[in-house]
Parts: sequence; C-alpha cells; structure tokens
Amino acid sequence: MDIDFKAIAKDVITTLLTVAIIIGVGIALTGTWPFMVAVQSGSMEPHLHIGDVVILVSPSRTKIVTWVEGKQKDYKMFGDYGDVIVYYPNGDKRITPIIHRVIAWVNKGDRIPILDHKTGKLILSNVVAKSSGYITQGDHNPIPDQLAELPNGMRIQPVKVSWIIGVAKFRIPFVGYFRLILQKI
Repeated sequence: MDIDFKAIAKDVITTLLTVAIIIGVGIALTGTWPFMVAVQSGSMEPHLHIGDVVILVSPSRTKIVTWVEGKQKDYKMFGDYGDVIVYYPNGDKRITPIIHRVIAWVNKGDRIPILDHKTGKLILSNVVAKSSGYITQGDHNPIPDQLAELPNGMRIQPVKVSWIIGVAKFRIPFVGYFRLILQKI
C-alpha cells in the first residue's frame, strides 16, 4: 500500500486554509474574537441551553440594551428584555467568561438592582456598587452576578465595556456539545 503524501499534504493545507478563511470572515463580520461561544451552564435557561452556540458581535458595533431599557422600548433578545453579553468577570481573562443578560447600568455608589423573574420587577439591594458598569444576571438565577461570590470569595464588580467579549445575537442549538465534550477530554 502506497501512501500518497502529496494528497495528504494537499488535504491538510486545504483544510487549514478553509478554517483560516472562516475565522477571518467571522472576525471581519463580528469585530470580536471569539465570535461564537458554547453555553456551558443552565444559568440562562429557559432561553439559552447547555450546548447552544451563540454568535457574538463586538460591543463597538452595537448598542447594548439593558433589561430596563428593553422593557421601556419593548426590545427583547432571547426571550426577555435587553441584551445578553459574554464578559470576563472583573476583566480577568484567566476566568471562564460568563454569558448573562444585562439588567441595568449603575454608577458608583448606586444600589445594585435584582431582577425578580417571577414579578418582572427590579428590587434594589442594600449592596452599593463600588464602580460604574453593567449589572448582569442569568435568566435562571435569583440574584445578579454582582451579588454572588466567585469561588475565590471575591465579588464580580459591575461590568465595564472593556471586559465584554461580545453581545449575543444568534443561537444555534446543540452544536456546542461537541466543544463541551472535547473540553472535558
């Protein structure tokens, strides 16, 4: 049996070129990297599910609409008011990014709001924001990220625009399971 190394090399080069073109076009269209992520937890249920792939757009290419603004304008994304973003907690790129809904913008010294999913109303907590930024909350979570503790005991601060990887625009069901399975290997 003869091995055709030229054919193998041609297939490998063609595959790598195809992947490079897909990545280049994706970045050009969305303005961000990564431009798609797999949902890894159930914190956004019932609107986003584990294994969904979400296509992102750079925050510089779209206006981020909070839940508060979305309710006023009747703007919904993924089944509820406001946009869903992917961001690095406290800007730390060593921590797995979070994909949650933008609830409100707070200024330093404002009380952090909590979205009550049952009543659809905001409740002001007694916790004061240490900095200005977005308050984010999973659609399945009873409290915003900024009131929960990270595994290291720290709290996530209001999200600065520079921490945002992208704004979620489209969902492709189930495709992300492949990535999640490979990640565990």
